[in-house]
This record gives sequence, C-alpha cells and structure tokens, in this order.
Amino acid sequence: MNRDSGRFQGRRSIFGGRAYLRSVLYMATLIATRHNPIIEAFYQRLLNAGKCKKVALTACMRKLVTILNAMVRDQCTWEAQKALPK
Repeated sequence: MNRDSGRFQGRRSIFGGRAYLRSVLYMATLIATRHNPIIEAFYQRLLNAGKCKKVALTACMRKLVTILNAMVRDQCTWEAQKALPK
C-alpha cells in the first residue's frame, strides 16, 4: 500500500492483508531465491539492475504467487515449471 504524503513520498511499505500468510510467503520466497532456478535468476536480474534487496524480494514474492496461481489453474505440478524461461 502506498502512503504518499509528507516525508513518506516515493517510499512504499507492505502492510494490511493477512500477516501470517505474508510471513509464510516471505520465508518461502527467501528460500526460493537460493534454491529455485527461476526465482533465483529473477532475483539476481533485479539486483543487477540496481534494485534494493527488499524490493527485489518483494517482486519475487509476487512472481512466486503468480506461478503458484498458474499451477493451480492448470492443475500441474512444480516439475512442469522447468519449461519456463529464466
């Protein structure tokens, strides 16, 4: 959620929603940036582009949710995700 007023302009923070789910997703993404080749490549690409580590990790969280939603929609397993481009 953005809160652009006064000194907070341009800086974003994550709040609202389900805190438990957000913390589980954070830890899953943190592990995925080290062991999942798709998420790891995306994370490294963002860091090389000059993004902050937290910003890159948040973007990876969103990408992981998108991948998981597509897996549920298509009713496929994670092994099928190896065909995704890096």
